[in-house]
Amino acid sequence: MTEIKKPSNNQFIEAKPESKELVELIIEGLQKRKAQDIAILDVSELTTLTDYFVVCSGNSDTQIKAIADSVEEELLEKAGEKAWKKEGLQARSWIILDFINTVVHVMSKDKREFYNIENMWNDAKVTYIENES
Repeated sequence: MTEIKKPSNNQFIEAKPESKELVELIIEGLQKRKAQDIAILDVSELTTLTDYFVVCSGNSDTQIKAIADSVEEELLEKAGEKAWKKEGLQARSWIILDFINTVVHVMSKDKREFYNIENMWNDAKVTYIENES
C-alpha cells in the first residue's frame, strides 16, 4: 500500500497504487469549485465494490452540479478517465460519479446530514480535507 498526502495538512490515508492518482485528481476537482467538508472513506477492507468513497457538500444545486462537472473534467483531462456511471444529474441534490475504484458523492448539506454516509461506513478509515480559505 502507498499513501496519499492530504493537501491541507500532513496526515495520510492508505491507497492502492491505481487509486492514488485518481483520488488526488478528484480532490483537485472538488477544490476548484469550493466543495465543502471533503471526506475520503477507505472502504477497501470492507467491500469488494470499490476502494474509496469521496464525499463532499455543496451549498446549492448549481454548485453541486459545478463540483461534479469539475471532477469529471479534471479526471478526463489529466488521466483520461470517464465516470462509469452517473446518477442524480437532474435533481442536483446528490450526484454520484462512479469511477469503479472510487465513488464520488457530491451532496447538499441536508442530504448529507440525513444519509450520513460516514456513519454508515463507520469502520472505514476516514480522512477529512480541510476547506481552502
